[in-house]
Amino acid sequence: MGTKGMALVISTLVVTAGCASIEKSNALATERELAAAGFQMKFAKTPEQIAKARALPQRTLTPTPGPDGNNRFVWADATDCKCIYVGSEAAYDRYQKLSATQQIAEENEMASMNWGAWGGWGPMW
Repeated sequence: MGTKGMALVISTLVVTAGCASIEKSNALATERELAAAGFQMKFAKTPEQIAKARALPQRTLTPTPGPDGNNRFVWADATDCKCIYVGSEAAYDRYQKLSATQQIAEENEMASMNWGAWGGWGPMW
């Protein structure tokens, strides 16, 4: 493999690792919001439970009918925490409000940043 080929392989690995790190960080933030909204976390401890967690859509809130006929929402993370979060419609509504509030706070923080601190380089170099 030549120098260009090796550089391409290294670049691909760095980008892939960076994307995985961002994805994991986003999942952790979502899991914190789910817990704050009242979702219950359940660890997948047995091989059967892990298989069930893997069979669910990963890192996506999925509505499913509960045993009582009411909708419940499930978030599965079979990769990192090996767990699922289960919440009622009320917990889902609280999650939506928390998520929207968090997004507004992040947008306000970006808007209030002192972009002049970048000096002559500017924020994009």
